[in-house]
Amino acid sequence: MPVKMRLQRHGRKQHAFFHVVIADSRAPRDGRFIEKIGTYNPNTNPATIDVDFDKAFDWLTKGAQPTDTVRAILSYKGVLYKNHLAKGIAKGALTQEQADAKFAAWLEEKENKISAKKDGLTAQEAADKKKKVDAEAEVNAKRAAEIAAKNAPVVEETPAEEAPATEEAPATEEAPAAEETSSEEPTAE
Repeated sequence: MPVKMRLQRHGRKQHAFFHVVIADSRAPRDGRFIEKIGTYNPNTNPATIDVDFDKAFDWLTKGAQPTDTVRAILSYKGVLYKNHLAKGIAKGALTQEQADAKFAAWLEEKENKISAKKDGLTAQEAADKKKKVDAEAEVNAKRAAEIAAKNAPVVEETPAEEAPATEEAPATEEAPAAEETSSEEPTAE
């Protein structure tokens, strides 16, 4: 019986969610399967992949053939690399300790890449949010300036009327001073 490792589609329209399953290659895509070994959600960024590493490795060593997408998923998780190292051990090219050390180094490097990508996405999201807030503040400032400009002519007309009144007030103040001077002059004579 030819066994395949493939994806089984779930989810709603335009929002697919997949199960990684072991199935007979003659069975329908969403039909009967032998075992479910994980899930794959491409809708998140980065994509969420949950695969039972040991089961996937076991089925791969038994001869199950992964489809292209499942092959990429298994490669991302390191199952194919572990299988490659196991074949090297079987041929005598590596010892178990060397293979374990190589795999541990690969896993650490992979985790660092994934965490760096997540941190980069988080930082980019924060920068985009700050950019949007700054743009919104700028738009609000423009709107406030436009509203102030509309209301400003009404406010400017009242001070314009008061300005001539203030010019008249000093003239009236000067007139009494002139009267005081003239009143002082007759008393001096």
